[in-house]
Amino acid sequence: MSSTEPRHTALDAVHRSLGATMTDFAGWDMPLRYGSERDEHIAVRTRAGLFDLSHMGEITVTGAEAAAFLNHALVGNIASVGVGRARYTMICQADGGILDDLIVYRLAETEYMVVANASNAQVVLDALTERAAGFAAEVRDDRDAYALIAVQGPESPGILKSLTDADLDGLKYYAGLPGTVAGVPALIARTGYTGEDGFELFVKPEHAVGLWQALTEVGEGVGLVPCGLSCRDTLRLEAGMPLYGHELSTSLTPFDAGLGRVVKFDKEGDFVGRAALAEAAERAAQNPPRVLVGLVAEGRRVPRAGYAVVAGGQVIGEVTSGAPSPTLGKPIAMAYVDAAHAAPGTEGVGVDIRGTHEPYQVVALPFYKRQK
Repeated sequence: MSSTEPRHTALDAVHRSLGATMTDFAGWDMPLRYGSERDEHIAVRTRAGLFDLSHMGEITVTGAEAAAFLNHALVGNIASVGVGRARYTMICQADGGILDDLIVYRLAETEYMVVANASNAQVVLDALTERAAGFAAEVRDDRDAYALIAVQGPESPGILKSLTDADLDGLKYYAGLPGTVAGVPALIARTGYTGEDGFELFVKPEHAVGLWQALTEVGEGVGLVPCGLSCRDTLRLEAGMPLYGHELSTSLTPFDAGLGRVVKFDKEGDFVGRAALAEAAERAAQNPPRVLVGLVAEGRRVPRAGYAVVAGGQVIGEVTSGAPSPTLGKPIAMAYVDAAHAAPGTEGVGVDIRGTHEPYQVVALPFYKRQK
């Protein structure tokens, strides 16, 4: 197979049988939408949606010094994560630039699973492998060992409960537990990327089709629909969640991205990027860099990544993500803007859309927060 050929998930034939519009995403052939992306988005907000996320990169880290190694390689305090829990963190370059944002699950005392974005999976694998030198820890590429199915939305707990006897009520947000779902072994996680309650199911690829079909059958009665990457993007945008390549990149530190809280200077030992990140933290405290804010359109024109944010005839920032919001009924965007214009309610801010300065309102993120 040539390197230009897209990879296919274990659910590829299922997506095609459902009439999905497929797209190349980070080298994978993935479903963009099955029908109306707006309908899929609303289904997740009000009922439930089913996603194939098998393109995500799973990397297993094992060994007596697995915790110490991950503390060295990543910016978070991974050693303090309890067995069965997960943590959102980042892997940075020595200069503090963000290589990727990650979720790390502690599966056992000396076993972790690092989940990287599809577009960065190889970069993260290479960086971890290199940083493991000198530690009693093994880094294993498990991308082909898992299929990943997510069910998201208010009906998702009920759907999953009918297929497992795992203690879902006891499964906290940012946790994972091994269980059996529809008769197959799965790691059941509750992390989500939509702003709704939901679960991620890591299973062997050969079990993916059966599990997808079981979830579909159970979910039919409560309005579960298959969902593509397009609505996943609008859902995470409404929830104010960053996307690598848009809000996060190697040219930004976690402090530039307003996510300095993920960097733990108080953990034991040195970690990659520590000195540069300490400087970045000091800079951010003294002279705030551009701030990530929400923008809500007063008109109908949709801002896109890269568009300039303007005020008083000056460029004051740049849009990182933009889309029509099905929940708000208006175009929305995330943007980095100068601190002087970052306060919610700031007047006179616009987005340069093909030469026209369209008026926008600055709002606090997220745009949408579910009712608990």
